[in-house]
Amino acid sequence: MDKLVQFGRKAWFVVRVLSGYEERRIRAHRLQMQQRIARAQAKKEELRKQPEQIILSEVRQMVQQMQALNQQLEEAETAIDEYFKPIDKNAKIIMDMQLEKEEKQIKEMTKVMQDQIAMQREIASKRAQATAIESKDAQTQTSDKIAEGPPKEETMK
Repeated sequence: MDKLVQFGRKAWFVVRVLSGYEERRIRAHRLQMQQRIARAQAKKEELRKQPEQIILSEVRQMVQQMQALNQQLEEAETAIDEYFKPIDKNAKIIMDMQLEKEEKQIKEMTKVMQDQIAMQREIASKRAQATAIESKDAQTQTSDKIAEGPPKEETMK
């Protein structure tokens, strides 16, 4: 009986192979295994990408925080500028007044210096004329003495 059962099983296997049932079953099993492998690889890839995604999300958060901080800083800067605008205007007016005052002082000083230089030149030219006149007088006196002759004391001896 065992032989008959074994023969029946073999015959039934041959019938299944000839009819294509076994081949379809093998293909279906192989397809099922490939799908399982693909899902496992996708899951593995997803797990491998998770740290990257976590890092990228943290970087995005940091960038957003920095942008928010930059915006707050810009708003604070504009508020400060608006607050100090009247003071800046007053400071500019004061600085302009001081600059005008300094320019006026510089002009006055240059005028005084030019006047002083002109006076010094005039004094120097008068001195030069006076020394020239004195030197002419001295030359004429010495020439007169030479023309008069030797001194009288020498002639008496």
